[in-house]
Amino acid sequence: MKTNRQQKGFHYYILLIGLFLLPLTPLLAQQATTITGTVKDMDTNETLIGVNILVKGKVSGTITDVKGNFSITVGSPPPITLIFSMVGFTSQEITITSPNPSPLEVILSEQTFLGQEVVVSASRVEESILQSPVSIEKMDILDIREAPGDSYYKGIANLKGVDITSSSINFQILNARGFNSTGNTRFVQLTDGMDTQAPSLNFPIGNLNGPSELDVESIEFIPGASSALYGPNAFNGILLVNSKNPFDYQGLSAYFKQGINHINTNPEEPGSPQPMYEGAIRYAKAFNNKWAFKISASMMKAVDWYGTNSTDLNSIAQGDLPFNPGANQVHTFGDEVSNNIGLLRNVSAIQEQANLLGIGAYIGSIPDQVVSRTGYPEKTLVDYGARNYKLNGALHYRISDNAEIFYSLNYGSGTSIYTGAQRYSLNEFFITQHKLELKGDNYFVRSYTTRDNSGKSYISDLNGILINDTWKDNSTWYGEYTLNYLGALANQQVVPGQLGTTAQQAAAHQFARQQADQGRYLPGSAEFNNTAADISGDFIPSGSLFYDRSRMYLTEGQYDFKNEIDFLDLQVGAAYRVYDLRSNGTIFADYEGNDITISEIGSYAQASKRLLQEKLRLMGSLRYDKNENFDGQFSPRMAAVFTEKNHNFRLSYQTGFRMPSTQAQHIDLNVISARLISGLPYYRDKYKIYENGYSLASVQEYTAAVAQGASPVGASATGLLEPVTSLPALSPEKVKAIEIGYKGLLMDNRLLIDFAYYYNRYNNFISQTAIRKAPGPVYPGADPSSDEGAINAINAPSLLTPVTTPGQENTFQSYTNIVDREVRAHGLVLGVNYNLPSNYTISSNYNYNKLLTEFEAGYLSEFNTPEHKVNIVFGNRKLTDKLGFNLAYRYQTSFRWESSFARGTVPEVHNLDAQVSYKVKSMKSILKLGGSNVLNNRYFLNFGGPTTGAIYYLSITFDELLN
Repeated sequence: MKTNRQQKGFHYYILLIGLFLLPLTPLLAQQATTITGTVKDMDTNETLIGVNILVKGKVSGTITDVKGNFSITVGSPPPITLIFSMVGFTSQEITITSPNPSPLEVILSEQTFLGQEVVVSASRVEESILQSPVSIEKMDILDIREAPGDSYYKGIANLKGVDITSSSINFQILNARGFNSTGNTRFVQLTDGMDTQAPSLNFPIGNLNGPSELDVESIEFIPGASSALYGPNAFNGILLVNSKNPFDYQGLSAYFKQGINHINTNPEEPGSPQPMYEGAIRYAKAFNNKWAFKISASMMKAVDWYGTNSTDLNSIAQGDLPFNPGANQVHTFGDEVSNNIGLLRNVSAIQEQANLLGIGAYIGSIPDQVVSRTGYPEKTLVDYGARNYKLNGALHYRISDNAEIFYSLNYGSGTSIYTGAQRYSLNEFFITQHKLELKGDNYFVRSYTTRDNSGKSYISDLNGILINDTWKDNSTWYGEYTLNYLGALANQQVVPGQLGTTAQQAAAHQFARQQADQGRYLPGSAEFNNTAADISGDFIPSGSLFYDRSRMYLTEGQYDFKNEIDFLDLQVGAAYRVYDLRSNGTIFADYEGNDITISEIGSYAQASKRLLQEKLRLMGSLRYDKNENFDGQFSPRMAAVFTEKNHNFRLSYQTGFRMPSTQAQHIDLNVISARLISGLPYYRDKYKIYENGYSLASVQEYTAAVAQGASPVGASATGLLEPVTSLPALSPEKVKAIEIGYKGLLMDNRLLIDFAYYYNRYNNFISQTAIRKAPGPVYPGADPSSDEGAINAINAPSLLTPVTTPGQENTFQSYTNIVDREVRAHGLVLGVNYNLPSNYTISSNYNYNKLLTEFEAGYLSEFNTPEHKVNIVFGNRKLTDKLGFNLAYRYQTSFRWESSFARGTVPEVHNLDAQVSYKVKSMKSILKLGGSNVLNNRYFLNFGGPTTGAIYYLSITFDELLN
C-alpha cells in the first residue's frame, strides 16, 4: 500500500527534462524565400480574411490579413509548396520554383462536395476522412458556429454513434457503443492532446475546463476501441477537441449569450423562468511569424436543472401497506438510513419503556418492517446556482521552419452537480492543466499535468443524513418511532401480540413518524440552514465536505518516419503517466503516512502500406502498457481499406483494454447505501468482507420474502441467502472488436453514405457487486427449532437493515471482474448526408446498440444505452447572403439505467434544437436566436439525473476576421 510519492515525482521530472533536451533540428543558415500575395473568393471576387497558408512539410505558416493579403518568409530555397485552406472552401496547393517570386493571386472556390475533410485522430497522421480505417466523425468551425443548441458541446450528440448524458446544465458526459455512465471511465477526451480526465475520477469532465466555441477549430470523434494508439481507457471511443493555433487564427473575437430556462416547470422546480448568461472573449497575435500568443476567457451562469425523481428505490420493503415506511426516494436525502424495527423487540431499553407506558404486552406486535428516516428534498441541500469560469492561453515560438515549442494553459472553475455513487454538489471547484510541447512536421513531444481542487464540494446525500442525525440520533428516533407505533396499535385496540390489520398498521406507521419527527429541522429554518452549513463545511466523516487535490502527470511522444522510409508509413510512440492521489482520506485510503501513487508506461508502433495501385491500404499497430498494480497488456489493431473511385470499404480488428480506475484500485468511501471499496486484496481483507458475508442480491430476495409475511428466521426465508466466500481478483478489462464499414459518395459527390457494424467481445468485464455481513454466522435453510436455527434468530434479521454509520457498515460494494463468461454486444450506424440545391443540407443517422449477454443477479451491467436512436439535421448556412438556419431533431427509445446510485427506466426522448442566424457584415458580427429542446419536453437522460427542459437564447458574436 505505501508508496514513495517523492521518488516517483523525481523520476517523472528526470524523464521530462530528458525528453525536452532531445537534439533539435540544427538551425543552419539557409537562403530565405519571401512569398507575398492576395487570396480571393471565386464567386464574389472579394478578398478572404483569415485564410491559412501552410508551408508543406514544415510547421511554419501565416494567414491573410483584413485586406486578404499575406507575406511569408521561408528559411529554405525553392521548390516550396504552399497549402491554402479555409473552412468552407476547397484547399489549394501552389508550388513556388523561383527564388524571387512575383506576388500571387490565389482564388479559392466554395466547397460544395461532401467528404473532403482531413482527420488526424483515426491513425494519428493526416488522412482523408473517407479512407479512415475506422469510423470517425468531425465537426469543423462552421459546424461549431452554427450548432442549433445553446452549446456546441451538446451539439456533439448529433454525430453518428454518440450517446450523451447529463448530471448538470454545464456537465455533459459522452460515450459510444454501450456501457454509458455519468462517470465514464471507458471513454477518453483530449483537448490539444491533453487527457481531460479528473485524476481522482478517471473520466472526462465534459467541457468544464475546455475551450469556448471562439477557440475551437475542430472536433473529431471515434467510436469504438482505440487503445492500440491511445492506450488505457480508450475503450469505447475517443474525442479530440482541437483549439485554434494563434499563428493561424489571429485577432479579436467575443460573444455574449442571454438565455432563459425553467419555463412551465413542475411544482418542485422554480415557479418562473430563470435567466442564463454566457460570454467569452479571445485575442491572438503573431509577431514576425516567430512568436504568437492567444488568451481567451469565458463565463456562464444559470439556475441548474432540478433533481425531482421521487421513485422509491426500496419498494420491495413495502409489503401490503398502502405506502412504504422504508421508502428511499431518488432525489430525497436522509431516507437512505433505514432499520428493521422488528430488531427492537429484543432491546431491553425498548422493553422497559414499553412497560412504563403500559404497552409492554405489545412488544410482540412490532413487525419485521423496514422503516427509513424522513428525508429532505434535493433542492434543499444542493447549490443549484450553476457557474463556470474558464481561462485558456498559449505562447508559441517557432524555433525554425521545422520546429515549434509552446506552453498552454487550461483552467476551469465553478459550481456544478455530479451524479456518481451519490449526488455531489461541486462548489467552487477548479481544475488546471499546464502543458509544454515541442513539435515538428513529423514528431511531437509533450508533457503536461492536471491538478484537481475540490474547493467547497460536498456529498448532498450525506448532508441530509447528518442533519437528521444532528437533530436526533438514530437510536433515539427509532426508539420513539417504535414506542409510538405500539401506542397507536393500543389506541386502535389491536390484540396485544398481534400485528393488526393492514389499515391499522398503516395508521400506526403514520402516527409514529409524525410523533418521532416532532421538532425536526425544517428547510428554510435557521436551525436547518446553520446545521447544513456546518456539515457541508466539515470534512468526511464528521461532515459531508470532501477533499481532493489529486494530480496526474503525463509525458508522451511520437515520431513519424515519413522522411526516412518511403516504402511504407511507420510511426512509433511512447508515454509515461503518474497519478498522485490526494484526498486526505475522504475518498481514498491516503491517510497520513500512506501516500498513494499509480504509475503507468506504454509504447506503440504503427505501420501501413498501399497496394494494388494504391487502392488497398493495409494497417497494423501494436501497443504495450503496464500499470504497477497489474500485468502488462498488449493491444493489437489490424485494418484494411479498399478504395474504388469514391467508394471506400473497410474491415478492422481492434482490441482495447481499460485499467481499473483510480477509484477501482484505491477507493475506500462510505456512500451511504454501502461502503464502496477497491477490488484490490488489501481492501477486501481490511474489512473481512467474506466473514459472514452474503450477496446483496440474495439479501434483497430475503427482505422481499419477509416483507410478504415470511418469518425472518424461517427456513424458506433464510434459504434464499447465498454466502460469498471469494470474488475474482481485480484485473484490466479487455475488448476484441470487429468492424466492417462503407463510406462513399454518390450523385456527383452530393450524397454521402456512411455505414458501420461492430461486434464486441469483452473479457474480465469490470463490474461491481455488493455483500452484506451479518454479526455472526447464518445457516441458510436451517430449521428454526434447531441449534443452527437459534443462531439464525440472532443474526439473520440483522441482514434486513443496512448499517450506514461510518466505521460500522455492514454492506460493502467492491469492484470485481466477471470471469466465468464473455460479455458480448453489437450494433450499427447508418448515416446519410445530402447537399440539396440552393445551399440546403440535410443529414440523418440511425444508431443501434444491443447487449447480448444476460448478467446474473447482483452484478451491474451498466449498459445504459438506448437500443435505437435517430438524429436528423436540416439547415441552410446561406439562405440569403446574411440569413441562415439550422434544425436538429433527436429521438431515442426508452432503456434501463443501472448505477450504484439508482436503477430504473429512462423514458424515450424527443428533442428539437433550432437556431436562426443573421450576419451583420458592417459590425463583423453574427446574431443568433435559438433554443435547445424548443418544444420544452421534460425528460432526463440518466436515472438519477436532473429533469431537463427548454433553453431559449439570443447571442451576438463578433470576429475581427469575419468574411
